[in-house]
Amino acid sequence: MRAAVLGLGEAGGLYARDLAAAGWAVSGYDPAPVPTPDGVTRAGSAAAAVEGAELVLALTGCGAAVAVAQAVADHLAPAACYADLNACGPDVKRAVGRTLDGRDVRMAEVAVLAPVPRQGAATPLAACGPGAVALAAHLGRLGAPVEVLDGPIGTAAQRKLLRSVFMKGLAAVVLECLAAGAAAGCEEWVRAQVEDELAGAGPALVDRLVTGSRAHAARRVQEVQAVIDELVWLGSPTDVSRATLAWLTRLAGDPAPGPAPDRAQVQEAQR
Repeated sequence: MRAAVLGLGEAGGLYARDLAAAGWAVSGYDPAPVPTPDGVTRAGSAAAAVEGAELVLALTGCGAAVAVAQAVADHLAPAACYADLNACGPDVKRAVGRTLDGRDVRMAEVAVLAPVPRQGAATPLAACGPGAVALAAHLGRLGAPVEVLDGPIGTAAQRKLLRSVFMKGLAAVVLECLAAGAAAGCEEWVRAQVEDELAGAGPALVDRLVTGSRAHAARRVQEVQAVIDELVWLGSPTDVSRATLAWLTRLAGDPAPGPAPDRAQVQEAQR
């Protein structure tokens, strides 16, 4: 089995390493002077890397995703699975798909659902598109759980962005909390509080956060305002706390969730 990995940065290097360790003949390409993993043949171009590969993993970064697909489109093997694992929005993923339209190629549009350094090629994924089943079969042998999604190209990217609302927002909350703890001289105590709460995370915690926020929004508005006042006094950032105040203020005025605006309404509001 032959595979190509386009982009040998942190994530791409780990995928290339694990595929080679599993017995695949792996070629890789990266224009940057990053290390070549053991067992991987470094190609001189993206086009050369994909020659004869049954599986192509694109981990080039969002800004290069379309250009790299264009560079290799005429060099892909018949029926190859071209898997775009870049953390791009749906529009970029669709542009990659259009680049491969009309060719004997199966595109898998992929969302990476955990940090790759944690599990390497066994990292959980969600995928859609004509190549999703093939990708699941290939990486499933390396221990990766791959959820195959119904829907057009862009579906997996949308799921990834929805997950990022939580994951990146959670990171911002922890950063702001620890910064405040450091400013108050009790960062370790605050860190232990966060760790204890997250250790028991699960459906019950999510339910409590959602129902508790709606039920007690008016009271929590006052509490979070006091939080902001204290952080200002400490000279610590308040970005996330101010966003929390905005959410609670909204819930206090309308505790029932309303219909989500459609994309046209969002774009009009942004103008």
